[in-house]
Order: sequence, then C-alpha cells, then structure tokens
Amino acid sequence: MVTADLMSKARAGDGDAFRALTEPYRAELRVHCYRMLGSFQDAEDALQDTMLAAWQGLGGFEERASVRTWLYRIATNRCLNARRSATRRQAKEWNVPDVEPPEPTRLGEVVWLQPYPDTLLEGAIDAPLGPEARYEQAESISLAFITAVQVLPPRQVAVLVLRDVLGFHAREVAHMLDSTVDSVNSALKRARATLQRHRPPMTNREPPPAADSNSEDAMVAKFVRAWESADLDALVDLLTDDVFISMPPVPFEYEGRDLAARFCASIFRAGRRFDLVSTRANGQPAFGAYLRAPNGISHGTGLYVLTLAGDRIRAMTRFDNAVLPWFGLPRSLPTR
Repeated sequence: MVTADLMSKARAGDGDAFRALTEPYRAELRVHCYRMLGSFQDAEDALQDTMLAAWQGLGGFEERASVRTWLYRIATNRCLNARRSATRRQAKEWNVPDVEPPEPTRLGEVVWLQPYPDTLLEGAIDAPLGPEARYEQAESISLAFITAVQVLPPRQVAVLVLRDVLGFHAREVAHMLDSTVDSVNSALKRARATLQRHRPPMTNREPPPAADSNSEDAMVAKFVRAWESADLDALVDLLTDDVFISMPPVPFEYEGRDLAARFCASIFRAGRRFDLVSTRANGQPAFGAYLRAPNGISHGTGLYVLTLAGDRIRAMTRFDNAVLPWFGLPRSLPTR
C-alpha cells in the first residue's frame, strides 16, 4: 500500500515520492554500473542517467516487475549504451619523474579501470541475491573480478553480472535485454568460459584474511613499515612468488617476485620516501601514497590497492592521484 501510494504521487510529479521509491536501490545500482563499466566516474554518470530515465519513464512503468527489477533494466541498458558508444580509451605513458621502471612482463588489456571506495559499499552489496547467484558479493566487487569482466563483450558482461552475480532468472534477464532465454543462456556460457581463461587460477591459493581482522591489520602494518622505510627486503618478504603488479591507465604489468622487487626498487631510487594513509577500496586494503618533499609537505602520488592471500600480498594495483578525493584523501599533507 505504501509503494502504491508513493507510485501514484510520483506519477503525479512528486519528486519526493520518486526519491522515496528509488533511493533504497541507489547504492546497489551504482555498484551494478561499476561492475559493468569498471570505472567509478562512468558508474556515477550511468547512475544519474538511470535515475533521469526512470523519472521520465515512470508513466510507462506497467508494474509487471518490481521497482528494483525495473531500475536494474534501465541501468543495465544505460551501461550497455555507454560501453558500445565509448571510444577506446588510450593507455597512458609512464610519467613519474626520476623513476625508470623495469621492462614489464607484458602490456595489459584493461587500461581503463578505477577503484571503488568502500565507504560507498555499505548497503550496496548486502542486497538479497537471487537463488542462482554464483559469486560472493565481496568477490564480485574485487579488483580481480572487475578487471576480468572488462574483457567481455558488452552483452556478455550484462548477462554474467545479472545472472551469476545478482542471481536474476534467465527469463528476467531476457526481458531486461529484450532478448530470449536461449540467447541469454548462450551468452552466459560464452562469458563464463572467457572469464575462466582470464581470471588467475585459485587452486592452492590461501584466502585473504577477513576484512579488518587482526590478521589483516598485521599485514597492513608490515606493508606500511616496509614501504615508508623503503625496506625492500622486508617488502619482498611479504610478496607471493607469483605476485602481480598493475597500474592502470599505464599498461605496464609485472608478474613474479623478482620483477616486483625491481619495480619497487625503481620507486624508492634516488632517496624517494613516502607516507601512507590507510583506506579501503573494492573491499581490499588500500593506501594513499604521499611523496615526502624537502619543504615538509608530502604530495599525493597515487593510490595502492593490495590483494592478500593468507599472510602474503599476491597483487598490488597502483592508481594515479586523481582518485584520492573519492576516498576523502587530500592532495597533500604535512610530512610526518
């Protein structure tokens, strides 16, 4: 009765009623757009487009599905349009002054990737899932998952996220995409096969410690001490043998402890020292990195996100300093 009353008022042009109808789904819709686009900025834009389209299309909503399902349909199609119309974003060149990184293992496929602040995940990944969901919500927001999904064609991304992450039935997804159940099932099969080839193997890999647990806190403290003191040996001791370093939108990727050590050595070379400020991104430990300067001010150079396996670091992703404000981090701060 409450929803029917709000719907009636919203259709009559009551903006407050419309917000009351849609606000409970805003956070999870933003995450949905992020999974499909891999970009926090693009997800924000798609969310705004979704809400505008929902407001303008409210008169045509026939209420055959729930408000939530209707909004997911709009959001999914807005994201598909964004992916299809976007020009291929160019990779950036390495431009850190006085740092010459080693030759990378390879150049990455996915260069347009951005981190997602954990402060916006509250209430967004706790939504009830359909019975056919195959992923834990924490796993499906991780950088490894988001990166792997971006190699899929747009339609396969939509089907995989709607079916395997959110657990919508094939018939519901077919309706959202103006397709058939057979077409949805075929796209899902291809998406799963491609994703399996691109995701790192999980066999014999220790799970990460629980978020904010004593084990995770201990790992974070060790990393901070090693990085801030430029203790390369202590840092390398924290890495798995197959550790992986990436730095979108720079396409350089480094695999293995030796190359990771050489990359970190290039960062610390010439007496460069940093202060780290802890935060969280994609459900993972993250740090704003601030380069110390002689004038007593540390300048933000980027954000590092760690992927843990047991008591080791198995991946480290570096983002440029443009992302710092999303995490409430300043561009500069007094040197400690």
